[in-house]
Amino acid sequence: MPPESASYEMRKRELLAAARTGRLQGDAPLALAKRTSNLFRDPGTGPRHRIDLGGFDHVIDIDTAAGTLQAEGMVSYEQLVAATLPHRVMPAVVPQLRTITVGGAVAGVGIEATSFRQGLVHHTVLEIDVLLPDGSIVTCTPHNAHSDLFFGFPNSYGTLGYALRLVLRTLPVKPCVRVEHVAFQRAEDFFAALAEACTGDADFLDGVVFGPHSLVLNVARFEDGAPSLSNYGYERIYYRSLLDTPVDHLSVHDYLWRWDTDWFWCSRNFGAQNPLVRRLFGRSNLNSRTYTRLMRLNARWGLTKRLARWRGVHTESVIQDVDIPLSAAPAFLEFLQRETGILPVWICPVHAPVETARFTLYPLDAGTLYINFGFWDVVESRLPHEAGHFNRLVEREVLRLGGIKSLYSDSFFTREEFDGAYGMAAYEALKRRYDAGRRAPHLYDKCVLRR
Repeated sequence: MPPESASYEMRKRELLAAARTGRLQGDAPLALAKRTSNLFRDPGTGPRHRIDLGGFDHVIDIDTAAGTLQAEGMVSYEQLVAATLPHRVMPAVVPQLRTITVGGAVAGVGIEATSFRQGLVHHTVLEIDVLLPDGSIVTCTPHNAHSDLFFGFPNSYGTLGYALRLVLRTLPVKPCVRVEHVAFQRAEDFFAALAEACTGDADFLDGVVFGPHSLVLNVARFEDGAPSLSNYGYERIYYRSLLDTPVDHLSVHDYLWRWDTDWFWCSRNFGAQNPLVRRLFGRSNLNSRTYTRLMRLNARWGLTKRLARWRGVHTESVIQDVDIPLSAAPAFLEFLQRETGILPVWICPVHAPVETARFTLYPLDAGTLYINFGFWDVVESRLPHEAGHFNRLVEREVLRLGGIKSLYSDSFFTREEFDGAYGMAAYEALKRRYDAGRRAPHLYDKCVLRR
């Protein structure tokens, strides 16, 4: 048994002892006490009984022979990558931002450029220890007595419990990644090339839409060496390189965190792409952790809202990741540009592995290649609209095209729309079995009503 496994068992026993003494119980709905969060929706103003699981932040084991790792739920992907790369492996899917935790990526939905073959983060999970709302702990696998919770846990956002320990698949790596940036002028050609690349030998695939006639497909492969290595951790900005660097080489570490330095391109909202401001920020502050902190301060103080009122415009944050079947991808992109005008847009293909295709709360068809559209900006209008107007347009179009969206940001679904899209009939059965006392909030209440 690895030494960290014994430490994990000790922490688990202490948690169970706390549950027996009632220290995990309270009158208010359960919530997780976290120092950071990658949710982009109002958590609500009601009282919460917060559980601190911050001590469950250890990498337990890396088994290169089996191609697996064990980690506790509060381990960040920054920690996990740092632990795995010396063993010449990486988690099979590494979400784009360093502060995302392993448990959070499974309770939510995690994606990246290996997803065209590996699926979403939860498709790479083999086992989960879940702390249930009543304070008990169950181990879930695809084939044991708690397989219903194994397949129901992803996209549950803490409403069925919290991940204490997870076993995930890994992938072997080489020292470098070679990235080819292929430019297209037509969306139809871009999506056709992306679909073809999904059947080839690439290790990573994603893309960016810069404009109606400017789309770039990024095809990346592991390599043993490179003539030189680019670095986008300080002065250089990664997404701009897609337009002027046909072939690029990065270390595996820098490739995995290529988007984090500028939060894709959202650092421009803080002036951090200005060379002078960039130097004032400093290398250590150019990361998603800093931008998230600034975003939450702005939300608290309402600075941009006040500025918008002074300018005489109405604003709405449209921060979404949606998965659309490939056949409908060009139509969705045209809709998105017509209705919101948001650019750039991140593109990432995802294909659910056949053996784990249909997770209860985030159903994807195994035979379908989906295209993830990531778009994160503020839409301005001279005319007032009801709250959530542009987000509602997106949600309706996603459902119309047979897609599904992540729930990490604001949602405005009706109860009927939500029930049909996210498997609420099966969810209610899970709530009855694993949260009979209704200690945790309902998924719709948490993600849409923000209760």
